[in-house]
Amino acid sequence: MKSAHRPVRHAFYFVLGALLLTVFALSGLALAQFFGGTATTESVCNFGMAKDDASGSCEVPIPFGCEVANFPGTEKPWTNVAKGGNTMCQFDERNTDWKTKITGTCSTCKTPQCSARFSVMFVCGGKDAPSQYQPQRPGR
Repeated sequence: MKSAHRPVRHAFYFVLGALLLTVFALSGLALAQFFGGTATTESVCNFGMAKDDASGSCEVPIPFGCEVANFPGTEKPWTNVAKGGNTMCQFDERNTDWKTKITGTCSTCKTPQCSARFSVMFVCGGKDAPSQYQPQRPGR
């Protein structure tokens, strides 16, 4: 025998789910407003090397409409470099302008394997979002 309350229960759960999604969306908007109407995101590049590989590098992708965030309380870019194995890794000062290109490099790998992960935090959206790097549409 089927319960007469089953359709009502399903409708209740549907409405409850929609309400919870709305609350989460509104709380996210409130947080964005609290932090100046912007959102942050992280972009990374990774690579690996074998022993005696002379060097390695990768470019951190810059998300559209974003600019490099400063580490809170400083004027320095918010970045992180993680490595595995015997190598030295850093952001390449000659090939990084922090606006259009961000390159991470590592020296020779001296262990059987090495790996590197370069991460950068970005500020996206809001009234202060960068506009000078937006690509133009063809024909304009």
